[in-house]
Amino acid sequence: MQMMKKLVPTGIAAAEIDGMTIHSFLGEQRNSGKPRTIKLGDSKLKKKWRSVEYVLIDEMSMDGLTLVAKLNRIISIAKHVDPQVPFGGINIIFFGNYLQYRSLYDASLHTDFSLPSKKKSGKLPTEKEIQQRVVRSLILQINCVVKLTQQMCTEDSRYLQLLECLLHGQCNYDDYELLLTRVVGQPSVGSLCDSPWNKAPILVFRNEIQTQLNNKAAIHNAAQLGHVPMVCVAQDTCNGKPIKDPILIKKLLELSDNKTEHLSGLLPFVPGMPVILTQNIAIELGFINGINGIFRQLVYQADSVSTDVLSEIFPKNTQYIHRPLYALMEIAKSKIESNLEELQPKLVPIPVIEHTFR
Repeated sequence: MQMMKKLVPTGIAAAEIDGMTIHSFLGEQRNSGKPRTIKLGDSKLKKKWRSVEYVLIDEMSMDGLTLVAKLNRIISIAKHVDPQVPFGGINIIFFGNYLQYRSLYDASLHTDFSLPSKKKSGKLPTEKEIQQRVVRSLILQINCVVKLTQQMCTEDSRYLQLLECLLHGQCNYDDYELLLTRVVGQPSVGSLCDSPWNKAPILVFRNEIQTQLNNKAAIHNAAQLGHVPMVCVAQDTCNGKPIKDPILIKKLLELSDNKTEHLSGLLPFVPGMPVILTQNIAIELGFINGINGIFRQLVYQADSVSTDVLSEIFPKNTQYIHRPLYALMEIAKSKIESNLEELQPKLVPIPVIEHTFR
């Protein structure tokens, strides 16, 4: 029986520690505002938690007070104890740094409620605010703190020194100069085709730049491998009906993906190219937001291919796929124990995703 549950805020972190996301455990979506309905005496929930004595919560800075309040409520119900007993009497172990990240859509665990509030005086606190204050009081009852002094993220002593200064707000011009050595375009950064830069993540400040980099990488990979570039074309509809105006279609395809729920209008694919999942599909199987894989094949309706040029960005011989069905992606960290029918090991079909935006 499992004595410890490992919970984290993100899917990629869950995969690293063989745990699950807090939201998945709670059965809720981020910022959904709809609490999970749990009945007292839920036998399935009680059985699930019967042997659990420890809960490990990693990346604590990303966990907010409301989220932890929900966790406290569920554990109390599962353990069938007095709600005043913190976390149902289970040992809670938080990992991380209070100030490392910022909690999304929630009040941080270090929120100081003793400071003057922006609310109008005399206004009663909401149920959500009451629960946040309760959890804050629980956080203040933490009775054991272990400080880890050995950094494991890098062996570069100078960079570690920079991180330490950054943590305490003590960076100087020398630290700035060091960071510049990692900026593309500086003399210290040679060709992005050479090691270690060809394996380094690239951080950009606008989605448009990210899209352009992805497009150029796909075109480059296609040329290197001798493949014809293949581009999936988004099928935009309005009120459930296909859009037929060519000018409007072109405008929609060119929209930045930060305006289209992170779905690209034109998405290039090249067999063998590295890809990343951007949504949780099946966390327990390792198909999670942020997981790396290799694109192997695009399955589509045979009559949906055209060579009509939709964008000057891609070569003239590009094939445009208008009705894709699914992509076959090789995920090395897949936890599927048996091969899917007629598919090679670790090969997983990723379905088409649909989003509505305004």
